Parts: sequence; C-alpha cells; structure tokens
Amino acid sequence: MVAARNIDVVVIGAGQAGLSGAYHLRRTGLAPDRDFVVLDHAPHPGGAWQFRWSSLTYGKVHGMHALPGMELTGADDDRPSSEVIGEYFAAYERAFELRVHRPVEVSSVREGVDGRLLVETSEGTYATRALINATGTWDRPFWPRYPGQESFRGRQLHTATYPGPAEFAGQRVVVVGGGASGTQHLMEIAEVAAETYWVTRRPPVFRDGPFDADRGRAAVALVEERVRRGLPPQSVVSVTGLPLTDAVRRARETGVLDRLPMFDRITADGVAWDDGRTVEADVILWATGFRAAIDHLAPLKLREPGGGIRVEGTRAVRDARIHLVGYGPSASTIGANRAGRAAVRAIGRLLHGQDAGAKADAALAPAVV
Repeated sequence: MVAARNIDVVVIGAGQAGLSGAYHLRRTGLAPDRDFVVLDHAPHPGGAWQFRWSSLTYGKVHGMHALPGMELTGADDDRPSSEVIGEYFAAYERAFELRVHRPVEVSSVREGVDGRLLVETSEGTYATRALINATGTWDRPFWPRYPGQESFRGRQLHTATYPGPAEFAGQRVVVVGGGASGTQHLMEIAEVAAETYWVTRRPPVFRDGPFDADRGRAAVALVEERVRRGLPPQSVVSVTGLPLTDAVRRARETGVLDRLPMFDRITADGVAWDDGRTVEADVILWATGFRAAIDHLAPLKLREPGGGIRVEGTRAVRDARIHLVGYGPSASTIGANRAGRAAVRAIGRLLHGQDAGAKADAALAPAVV
C-alpha cells in the first residue's frame, strides 16, 4: 500500500468555485502542490462549460462573472461558450500557476487519523486538514421517472448530452423543463423541427426589467435558507424567473413558448395526459436540471434528514473542515467567487488559529470578487 500524502488543503473541482478557492489560497501564501492541491476530473480546463453544446455561444450566456484577479476581455460573442470560457480558465490556471491535476477522479472522502480527512483518488490518497468541495452539479443530471418511460420507441436525452439543434431537424420534439436551458433548447430546436411541445410542472415565471442587487440578494436568501435547514439546494435561477429577452418575447408571440402542463405518462409513441390528450413525438428532451455531485462525501455522513448538507456560509455544519463552494446560494458565478474567498478565510482560522486567520482576512480584503 502507498502511504497517503499529507497536505493542508485539497480542492476538488476546477470550475469557477474551485479556481476561486485556489486563487485565494495562493493569496494567503499557500503554494500549490506543497500546501494545497487542486483535483479535477474533467479532461481540460473550463469546468462544466467545456461540455456545453456548440450552439450556446458566448453572447447567449447570461451573467458570466469574471474569476477573481483576472478579467475576461475581448471575447467573441459568436464563438461557442465552451471554447471562450475553456480558454479563459486555462489562461487563468497558467497566470496564477494553480497546477491543477487532471483528469483525477475522487472516489471518496472519509475520516483519517490525527484529525485529517482521507481523500481517495485515482492518483492516490491525500490526508488533508481541510477540504474545499467545488464539484458542482453537471455530473448528476436529474431524470424524472414517469409511467411508461421504458416503452417509448423514440429517443430520450438530457441537457447534459444535448448536441445542438441540427440533430432534431424534421422531428417532433417534446422539451420538458421550465428553466433557462429548456427555453434555450426549445427556441433553437423550433427553427428546424417538424413540431415542438413545451411541458413544465409549473407555469413558467418570466422576469421583465433589470435584475438589480436587491432582487439578487432576495433570491440568494431564499436558496440560502434551504441549505441552512439541511434541505437539498435549489438553483438561484429557480427563484429568479426567466429573463424576458427579445428572443423570448418573439418565441412567445409565435407560439414556440406556449406551455403545456406536465403529462401523466409516456407512451410508445409520445406522451399522454389523463384527460385524454396525447402528443406524438420522436424525441423527449429532459431539460430537468441537475443535483449536487457530492456522493464522494457520503462516508462522512454529512446529510441531514431533509436530504441536503446543512451549510452555514460555506462550512458544513457537521464538519468544520469541509467547505462547500458553488453549492446552493453560491451556485452563480459571482456567488462562487465570493464563496471561494469566504472558505479560505475560514480555513485560515481552522489551520492556524484566530490570529493567523485575521492575517489571512487582511490579505484577502482587497480581492476582486
């Protein structure tokens, strides 16, 4: 057996939240590969953005906030967001010498000895004093279950494997889900498909006008309250409503965004409602969101009876060594930046005591967020 490698902090995930955490660790004087390590299972820089469909161009991205310490400038709005943000994240990793280890799979985090956590990975085991978990949601697409689902003779796929609109040319497509991805999929598929149908559990809420700071804080507070209670987090987007852009207005006027209530069952040829209505379909596209990818933390028994991990700030209430960033209220890009800094401040106090923690606070105070 190979002995575990001792290290102060392990960061799992190199998306927005993980890179923010790593950046702030460096600002407090910790060195990558000596004091902390960043592990990422993806093959390339870019976090979940690298897996986005090519038709999601950078100009269609809503609310992409720059990473701390380095702006994203001069991006071409017509290029795929996966390329633009992937290149930006790669440049960021180089600029701050974050030395991300990839591809590395983390299988579990469990209790070790001498107060350390054992992080078991495909490149060996780390014995760490603190953990920043920034694994996001992309690896856990949510697939609802409905009667008759296995009988459907057409194709079923999820946003996680959405290929872009071209593959749906001439087909009858049911898009399930009332979030931003569902509306984006629907609007571009409608241009090439024979027919499209939009199905959601609840009537969609469209947001007109600017999304100002007060509305943003109110939305985050609603999500934050859930994680304080140990409930599975909702996305911030789920409580903000859908932005009423010019494209969305046109889609509503032309009938593309005419919403149907959720069907009751799936048939061999489509979907059906208990009132007798049926729709024939070649494809069911599930734009039904994602869940937090935290199964590797299961050995620590952090979940509450409500199904989520109770978090105060970024700290797991059941274990002060563990900080969840990009989780719940910090799932937005700006929220992830702030959460990375908050986690590092708390970890500084955990590792070195209150006096050293105060010095870390001072070092981080001027950070760009």
